[in-house]
Amino acid sequence: MDRTPTRSIPRRTAALALPTMAGALLALAASAAQAEGVLAPFSTASGPQAPAPWRFTNLPNKSATKFEVVEQDGHKVLKVDADQSYGNLVHETRVALDPQTTLSWRWKVEQFVAGADLHQKSGDDGAAKVCVFFDFPSDRLSLGERTKLSLAKGATGETVPTESLCYAWDEKEPKGSEFDNAFTKRVRMDVIESGATTQAGGWLSEHRNLLADYKKAFGAEAGDLLPDVVGVAIQADADNTKAHGVAYFSDMDLRGSPPAAAKPSGQ
Repeated sequence: MDRTPTRSIPRRTAALALPTMAGALLALAASAAQAEGVLAPFSTASGPQAPAPWRFTNLPNKSATKFEVVEQDGHKVLKVDADQSYGNLVHETRVALDPQTTLSWRWKVEQFVAGADLHQKSGDDGAAKVCVFFDFPSDRLSLGERTKLSLAKGATGETVPTESLCYAWDEKEPKGSEFDNAFTKRVRMDVIESGATTQAGGWLSEHRNLLADYKKAFGAEAGDLLPDVVGVAIQADADNTKAHGVAYFSDMDLRGSPPAAAKPSGQ
């Protein structure tokens, strides 16, 4: 029988190794979670309010669009009811913008906003929009644009994204239309669905490559710069038309890598 003594790890070394290993595992888990989906699912809501960190934002002196988690066909989904109102449900995050960065969701429109015209300020309303925010450096903007962003922040108390890409489902605007928002070129509109769907249940599925869409929307301005994705918002408004719109959204799946670590000063 082999009686060669085995070499054991000293208790102190083992004790020091445990937290190091635990920390590494936690870091890997956090990285995997961010890569697989970073937006809180509506289906996990314990009540009608969307789960944190989703939060509601509005404009001064505007009636609030209603965002409510409801059960439909055995699933918890987000109902968005815009009645002569404005509102955003915002989820802040930060992921790198690269070829693997994608956003997926399902949605349906129960009632379009009558009189909406996304090309006109008087008709800039919609029952269903999904907006992605990008952290484009403000020092690359003109003085006039920086001033407008500063004024908007002062009026709303919110940090206003320097670049936003909004996917819209519109009743009349042709699918595939892309243009500046009626109020500001800092927001690009991309109509990815048009008119009522004939699909059973009315639900449509979307899967967007954010890098490809970003380059189409802002590539001329950004050049080689790829700003991080810093937020996703669901938006519905009917304040300009004084009309009414209703839409539904499933859980949203944002997939992307953690942003690159900031380089030390001077590099």
